Amino acid sequence: MKLTHYDRSGRVRMVDVSAKAHTEREAIAGVLVKMNARTLGAVRRSPKGDPLEIARIAGIAAAKQTADLIPLCHPLLLTHIDVQAKFSKQGVAITSCVRTTGPTGVEMEALTAAAVAALTVYDMCKALDKGIEITGLRLLEKRGGKSGTYRRNPKFEIRNSSP
Repeated sequence: MKLTHYDRSGRVRMVDVSAKAHTEREAIAGVLVKMNARTLGAVRRSPKGDPLEIARIAGIAAAKQTADLIPLCHPLLLTHIDVQAKFSKQGVAITSCVRTTGPTGVEMEALTAAAVAALTVYDMCKALDKGIEITGLRLLEKRGGKSGTYRRNPKFEIRNSSP
């Protein structure tokens, strides 16, 4: 096994995907925004709009900007982005699903969408609780490409984090 973003002499490089087949690819990522019960209750009753919907839109926008944020990511034509944010016992559970038909996967786009959605929840709630914790950012599943399907082992999941 080798790291693909380095050449033989150890220099950083962008992976050349020009010879790779264009296939359908999908990635699903998740993250948990942990908060105390008081903060969670206030978020559920927010009179200023639904913070989970704002986080969802932020995640969608972020997925489209991944190549601008992560230096060696390829700009991709994304065919689908979905971000879901739901209340759980521990806080807000976020999942993102990103699809493309292209020569490289969308794992980074799915992770970026989930991360930015989580940061948006934090931003909207930080006035109530600076101790909110963003935890467990992880790839849950990916399909397509030469390496095929990957599914995260459920025993490593955070309880109550998946919608």
